[in-house]
Amino acid sequence: MSSNQGTPLDYDVLVIGSGAAGLTLALQLPSHFQVAVLSKARFESGSTWMAQGGIAAVLETTDSFQEHTRDTLVAGAELSRPEAVKHIIEEGPASIQWLIEQGVPFTREGDHYHLTQEGGHSHRRIIHAADATGRAIHSTLLKRAHEASNITLLDHHVAIDLITRRKLRLPHNRCIGAYVLNKHTGHVQAFRANNVVLATGGAAKAYLYTTNSDGSTGDGIAMAWRAGCRVANMEFNQFHPTCLYHPQAKSFLISEAVRGEGGRLLLPDGTRFMPSFDDRAELAPRDIVARAIDHEMKRLGCDCVYLDISHRSADFIKEHFPTIYQGCLNYGIDITKDPIPVVPAAHYTCGGVITDNEGRTDLEGLYAIGETAFTGLHGANRLASNSLLECIVYGAASARSIAQRSTVENLDTIEVPNWDESLVTNSDEDVIISHNWDELRRFMWDYVGIVRTTKRLQRAQHRIELLLQEIAEYYSNYRVSSDLIELRNLATVAELMIRSAITRKESRGLHYTLDYPSASQERVDTILSPLNFQWPDSVR
Repeated sequence: MSSNQGTPLDYDVLVIGSGAAGLTLALQLPSHFQVAVLSKARFESGSTWMAQGGIAAVLETTDSFQEHTRDTLVAGAELSRPEAVKHIIEEGPASIQWLIEQGVPFTREGDHYHLTQEGGHSHRRIIHAADATGRAIHSTLLKRAHEASNITLLDHHVAIDLITRRKLRLPHNRCIGAYVLNKHTGHVQAFRANNVVLATGGAAKAYLYTTNSDGSTGDGIAMAWRAGCRVANMEFNQFHPTCLYHPQAKSFLISEAVRGEGGRLLLPDGTRFMPSFDDRAELAPRDIVARAIDHEMKRLGCDCVYLDISHRSADFIKEHFPTIYQGCLNYGIDITKDPIPVVPAAHYTCGGVITDNEGRTDLEGLYAIGETAFTGLHGANRLASNSLLECIVYGAASARSIAQRSTVENLDTIEVPNWDESLVTNSDEDVIISHNWDELRRFMWDYVGIVRTTKRLQRAQHRIELLLQEIAEYYSNYRVSSDLIELRNLATVAELMIRSAITRKESRGLHYTLDYPSASQERVDTILSPLNFQWPDSVR
């Protein structure tokens, strides 16, 4: 394989994204497939690496697939697709066993794995590695990938756009690769592949306050949309109820498991308030808990509420929540003695690129898995710890599909043009990108947040249309940078979120609007198609 800028790099499978979903797929492909896995930053980053709680799966005889299914459907506000829920949950035990075989060090209690309970679950079914499950899974799978002779791991590579036969004016449209910015060299490289997998995560960075890393900018969703794929349910953005509130803490999540092990939410005066909102109190689904906190903060005009686990023994807290304990201690908060100041923050994108049960999108040769995809599992609200399970199940399913269906095209016969930078210049006004980033995240938080109104959404729509035109002009005239690529993608996805939210004339799950406070009897997904969605000419 040549690494010259002008010569495309050829692989059987190009995986854009290096979290749990992407690595699972890469590791489960047959060893004769040559696979490239791209990470746009360090491999030790991203949502999987930051995940604390664990993975939900039926692992005890006292639990059942039927009860896990019921909990998922209830949390999803009756919008989850039953066939997708059934498929993912029934694959749960095998997925956990595969992770164990890879060497993931799940926490044990005697002869058994310790299971915890989280909001919305009727049983203890969350298998975990202390309170750093994502890091344990990610580091284990990364180690396996480094050992695999057929997998090439490339960090600091930022995908810009997909390459399709239609874009090259060739018949029989399918995805055949992507243009990628190599941040090590500053040049754009074409990658050709018979199969391309989008495993880029969600778009929580669209909001001012988020638990996610800086890379959660909806890249895969935006690229798939521009390539002609449909998206669904982009209005359902999950806000995690408990993010550490501290001026020096950027995005430190306080795991759902803290409430699962008895943590109580308190007002500044020490009053417990969740029982007034839901019979399940702190163990209600995340949308209910987040709205309750938002309501109390607005009612009282307070900056945060508090999560108290100090009634449990110090040894228990340090054993079960070592990462949270040390993280809070770094900010002067001893959670064995003091309540934790918390606020809601954008956490998970429940909608995404529409796929089938093998992860295939509308575009032949293109797969989407993990948070990038819309499988139908989450409905209007994700049940805690179902997302990592979805990553493993669909990573494996897509690997099987690629192995069985892979079309081997002679990529050398397809001439992919070099990325043309002849008509652009280096920007001397990067401050514009910074200002656009800030404007986007602020109006999304203010107008498309936990509680919405039609007027707020219309204001957001007006602002995003202006912002998209400005970004398109900037993108056309200056050399691409990582920040510009991410801003372009995030603005695209924000537009999809806003349009979807305006379309839904009800309150359901994570979409709560004061203008339509009740749920409709009709339960439908919000599906947007690029063919029916008119962009400004400058954005196409």
